Amino acid sequence: MDSKSSEASEFSSPLLSTGNVESQGDGGSNDDVDREGQSQRGNSSIPATLILSTLVAVLGSFVFGSAVAYSSPTQSRIMDDLNLGVAEFSLFGSILTIGAMIGAVGSGKIADYAGRRVAMGFSEVFCILGWLAITFSKVAWSLYVGRLLVGCGIGLLSYVVPVYIAEITPKNLRGGFTTVHQFMSCCGMSLTYLIGAFSNWRILALVGTIPCLLQLLSLPFIPDSPRWLAKVGRLKESDSALQRLRGKNADVYQEATEIRDYTETLQRQKEASIIGLFQLKYLKSLTVGVGLMILQQFGGINGIVFYANSIFTSAGFSDSIGTIAMVAVKFPMTTLGVLLMDKSGRRPLLLVSALGTCLGCFLAALSFFMQDLHKLKGVSPILVLVGVLVYVGSFSIGMGPIPWIIMSEIFPINVKGSAGSFVTLVSWLCSWIVSYAFNFLMSWSSVGTFIVFSSICGLTVLFVAKLVPETKGRTLEEIQASLNPYSTKTAVEFNA
Repeated sequence: MDSKSSEASEFSSPLLSTGNVESQGDGGSNDDVDREGQSQRGNSSIPATLILSTLVAVLGSFVFGSAVAYSSPTQSRIMDDLNLGVAEFSLFGSILTIGAMIGAVGSGKIADYAGRRVAMGFSEVFCILGWLAITFSKVAWSLYVGRLLVGCGIGLLSYVVPVYIAEITPKNLRGGFTTVHQFMSCCGMSLTYLIGAFSNWRILALVGTIPCLLQLLSLPFIPDSPRWLAKVGRLKESDSALQRLRGKNADVYQEATEIRDYTETLQRQKEASIIGLFQLKYLKSLTVGVGLMILQQFGGINGIVFYANSIFTSAGFSDSIGTIAMVAVKFPMTTLGVLLMDKSGRRPLLLVSALGTCLGCFLAALSFFMQDLHKLKGVSPILVLVGVLVYVGSFSIGMGPIPWIIMSEIFPINVKGSAGSFVTLVSWLCSWIVSYAFNFLMSWSSVGTFIVFSSICGLTVLFVAKLVPETKGRTLEEIQASLNPYSTKTAVEFNA
């Protein structure tokens, strides 16, 4: 066996069963097993640096949630203070999504060329400038500029935060840690709703700068992604960052070698542009990443969350009670998703989540159907509440966080920037389409709207069952090599 084959064999050994490793009788493989065992013993407790780095990163998720929620509690006050009409305020609300699409286009390139930490800092500069422009707005156009800048910032954050967390965490913790992105987004939304109910809209915008500043000031104290450092040739810094993230007593030899060997393999591959992604070798990753984002958004989440008040009102239910109930369900279900992610796996949670959203939309459709028939008038408002709560709770446990987790796991480092930008852009574009079309759909048919959403959620179950791989407990290199066969040798070794 030549040296290259030996390196490839050592690299692929984590995928092999213990029995296969033992049967090889190769000393190097046994050494790998010993090192893995030592590494696991050394990592029995989670290192403080890993916790700190994740907390700093998810401050961006908090900013994301607060930006999305800002327009809801401030609508009437902004319209009164600045004499805005409904159309003008609708533009203010929707321009966030346009800014996010702009930010998404450049997110991957910025994160690839400048690094994950710099990308997060760059996004927070956009957000701070945007929040300040909103705070001191006297006319509508400065509101729009501020909202657009915040949108650019969160479009970049929505890509780089889950990618950074996925790249710094060990495989046994990656799912739970990456799900904290969604959890903190939920916290940002909830706190913004709470503060917005009691404070002036200018003060609320100023409060929005606080987590931005906290992240910006904290970024110099956390390491950059070891995988990105290896990609740009800073190997000593990559090893040092990995050691900090795993703990000073941890044996990181095997993981560092795997990252380095895989990165060297990818250096032979040309960096793909967005057009270059549409090749056969990236087809499965692109199908899974883009497909999950399309199904996530076209399942109706933004229409239901953005217009929950009007849904409850049209069904004859109290909008305030319905909104409070939604928050009360979303928070614990998101927490449950964090706890289950690395125990149950991605696929089971996705399947349960998609089935739940399908059922929730069907119950809402049934409620409006009974209302149209003027039957069981006392039951239909309760049924729409139950349907929306089942939908929101089910979405929070799986379909909310997991597409972003999988997006951060499945693309190899040489295409991650372009692929991540494209997938994030698709997500925001679909978000805008659903947000814009929802009221028109409801005017057409409330029953039909929720039947369409229920059908798409049902389609999601089939998509996940047939195409989405289980990524729990596998290193990023293992996942990416199994989905993207860069060479015949690598493909054979990883599929062995």
